[in-house]
Amino acid sequence: MIRKLLPKVVKYGLVSGVAIGSTAYALNCDYNSNVFVRISRTAVTAIEIGKTYNDMLYSKEWDKESKEYNQIKSAAHLICAEKLLELCKANKGAYIKVGQHVGALEYLLPTEYVTTMRVLHKDAPQNTVEELYRVIKEDLNKDPATLFDEFEEKPLGTASLAQVHKAKLKDGTPVAVKVQHHFVKKHIEVDLIWMEFVLRMMMKVFPDFELAWLIDETKRNITNELNFLQEGRNAEKVAEMFSHYKWLKVPKIYWDFSTSRVLVMDYVEGGYVNDLKYIDSHKIDRADLCRKLGDLYSHMIFISGFVHSDPHPGNILLRKEPGDKETTMYLLDHGLYANLTDKFRYHYSKLWLAIIRRDREEMRLHSEALGIRSQLYGLFACIVTGRPWESIMKGIENTKPSNSEKTVFQNELPNFAHYITQCLEHVDRQALLVLKTNDLIRSIEYAVGMQERMCGFLVMTKCCIESVYNLEYKNANSALRRQYLSLKFRWSMLTLYLYSVFLSLKEKFTIPSVRVTVQSTVNQTFTQ
Repeated sequence: MIRKLLPKVVKYGLVSGVAIGSTAYALNCDYNSNVFVRISRTAVTAIEIGKTYNDMLYSKEWDKESKEYNQIKSAAHLICAEKLLELCKANKGAYIKVGQHVGALEYLLPTEYVTTMRVLHKDAPQNTVEELYRVIKEDLNKDPATLFDEFEEKPLGTASLAQVHKAKLKDGTPVAVKVQHHFVKKHIEVDLIWMEFVLRMMMKVFPDFELAWLIDETKRNITNELNFLQEGRNAEKVAEMFSHYKWLKVPKIYWDFSTSRVLVMDYVEGGYVNDLKYIDSHKIDRADLCRKLGDLYSHMIFISGFVHSDPHPGNILLRKEPGDKETTMYLLDHGLYANLTDKFRYHYSKLWLAIIRRDREEMRLHSEALGIRSQLYGLFACIVTGRPWESIMKGIENTKPSNSEKTVFQNELPNFAHYITQCLEHVDRQALLVLKTNDLIRSIEYAVGMQERMCGFLVMTKCCIESVYNLEYKNANSALRRQYLSLKFRWSMLTLYLYSVFLSLKEKFTIPSVRVTVQSTVNQTFTQ
């Protein structure tokens, strides 16, 4: 297969490279000779990956159950993953972004690719201060020396599209300055075309892994992530939306110093949300921390429909000084948000409630409404909850997540990789960012050792019920129907409150007989 594919790869690479380069030249785009280097580098990498698999795996017959075959296959994966990593680091920009996505596909791609590409999350290439100053000067038409009294050379953080530095305005205000990499804007269109080419090559090598959804989502999201003015507007919107959460802070945006490629905001200090040393030394309650995270993201997903979709630990800071009664949580990096429709939130909420009460028919019904084929509803429920089917059927409120369960879950999912990619290929596009958010929040819970406490479970359930009620009440066509929905909602909230009281008592006393009564009541309420 690969042998037949190689001539096509070469032909496609060279023809496309000439065509794109010629078009850029004709349009007088600022790609000049560098675009040929980037295109050639990509084409050569794709050819080398294909040739490696051909020489090591496809040029001879193998017993695919043999130990030798698995060893050679693993070696081929590792060699090709290193080649892909070198390409991402060399071309930077969108290549880094896609490489980071590959490094997050823990259940969908060979381990060698995931572990190799994962370094891009913390080892993205840096630009010099001079290169950053050039972008600032181009966008603000001012010398950075006239804008800042100080500008630290060492970045606070470096990502695929930008890096952040601490600085001080002329009035002495400490700020964080986010500057887009100078090469991103001029190369983004060509980079996306060629990264798609590489990923489609990978799909030829791994026919079970349907990565078209990853390509589409990267194209869809990267435009918004490149516009820092939109990021600033998102920050202000979420700050206003959750202004009643006194423990939540969003850095202020300085609009006079901000453009589509430069964003200046308040500088904040603290510990990362998964920094156990900081959490313990500042006497931060881990369970309270996870409850707040669950509260915030449950309201985003189920109630507001405006979801911060990149809650990795580097984007959530904690701060608690001696004398503070409560921990302050800072939400950073607002470039990527999901805007969920009412229809999506309704079916997603109903799916969660069906999972809680173990109603297979309702799971199937609402999974189908989200684009999942009926026979895959069980697998989709596992993806949504991050729990094995056995735990779902026992009741996810009864079976606590554990490290051993997580290991079993991770070991079993690769056996269903083809079906998982089918789910991701056909599911409502809105679900992809929500699923990513769920995974990141769960990873934080595991990092702080609170997964078994299920701190956000009750507030998530409450938000699901409230979301369904709000949407059904909004669409009710009679006063009698609205009155019925109102009474049902109040009863559900009361039952959930009683259940939360029971759980708090359970932590102090052993009362198994009461558990049966309360749990039965909760299940009856969810079924209504």
